[in-house]
Amino acid sequence: MMTAAAHARQMRGAFPAVIAALMCVHAAMAATRVAGSLWLLHEGYPEWTVGVLLSLFALAPLGLSLWAGRLADRHGMHRPLGCGVVLGLCGPALLVARPGLATLALAALATGGAVAVAAVAIQREAGLMARDADDLKRVFSGVALGPALSNALAPVAVGLLIDHAGFRAAFAFALLLPLAAWGAARWVPRQPAAPAWRAGSPGGAGNAFGLLAHAPLRRLLLVNLALSSCWDAHAFAVPVLGHGRHLSASAIGLVLGSFSVAATAVRIFISRFARRLDERQALCVALVLAGVVSAVYAVLPGLPGMMAGSFVLGLALGSVQPMVLAMLHQVTPADRRGQALGLRMLCTNLATLGMPAMFGMRAALRVPAAPMWLMAGLVGLALAPARRIAAPAQ
Repeated sequence: MMTAAAHARQMRGAFPAVIAALMCVHAAMAATRVAGSLWLLHEGYPEWTVGVLLSLFALAPLGLSLWAGRLADRHGMHRPLGCGVVLGLCGPALLVARPGLATLALAALATGGAVAVAAVAIQREAGLMARDADDLKRVFSGVALGPALSNALAPVAVGLLIDHAGFRAAFAFALLLPLAAWGAARWVPRQPAAPAWRAGSPGGAGNAFGLLAHAPLRRLLLVNLALSSCWDAHAFAVPVLGHGRHLSASAIGLVLGSFSVAATAVRIFISRFARRLDERQALCVALVLAGVVSAVYAVLPGLPGMMAGSFVLGLALGSVQPMVLAMLHQVTPADRRGQALGLRMLCTNLATLGMPAMFGMRAALRVPAAPMWLMAGLVGLALAPARRIAAPAQ
């Protein structure tokens, strides 16, 4: 029978497979999001439809995030990840069969839901692999590399596929990625099942929102909300501004890719120097930097200016997820971390649901810079709760 120490070593050895699974599921959504946005603009639809499309990626997680957290707390990673893989396959398959407004909307719902279900389970699983508080930052900087790498590679690949093979080829690329995610997950040992829950138990389904009564977690979620909204503003602004400046799909992919390269680089830095970093100070620095770049982004000159602005913004926003997830695991009871992660996903997607549609309406008023200006103000307001987050006990 395997000892606890041997099981822990085996789990840490499977950590690259955990990152690969998250990367592939997220890349399927990123490819669908970029290709879908460019398809709408290519077909002559107005900018506000891009905002509505981006909002749809956040709609399914509203109903799935808390359920995914409870499922992960009870059964571990594989069952919710399997659900995410099925959803991730359904979305691109519809677009390969017949690109259109209806299938694009369904694909956005499916791939958005896939990421929500899979990410909650994978984040909880990764937290179990950490040895201490400092190791949490290293672990979650590694976990955050999955979305960062997918956001760096998927837009570039999609742009090249669109320019050289058409939109259907880009959607077919997205279809292959969930299968790769399940292949990676098969290398991760299954955790023993948790005891059956009672509906009214402390870890039960009805208590997820009760976690908001905990002030450190509540403030942490507010800061995460502001910074993730800034991420959404950038994802909306780049295709709209790039299309308005007559940039090619490949050039727009390069701008989005530069953002993700920076997010990847800063997460690698965090993994190497986690012990020297203070989570609360890092969040405050990220807020200031994101606010400044958002305020000036629309006036940056040409493709080089947009790439430089996206790179700096990527450094700021890329540092957020490892810090937030590390702090969340320290301020949340161990048996309720899946619920807390689901609650974080729910709050983030509530903003993602409403913000892009608002961005689209503001852009339709011939002020494409308005979404980034709005985010500059929002992240400025988030500085107050960020400064009040209690430093977690080490």
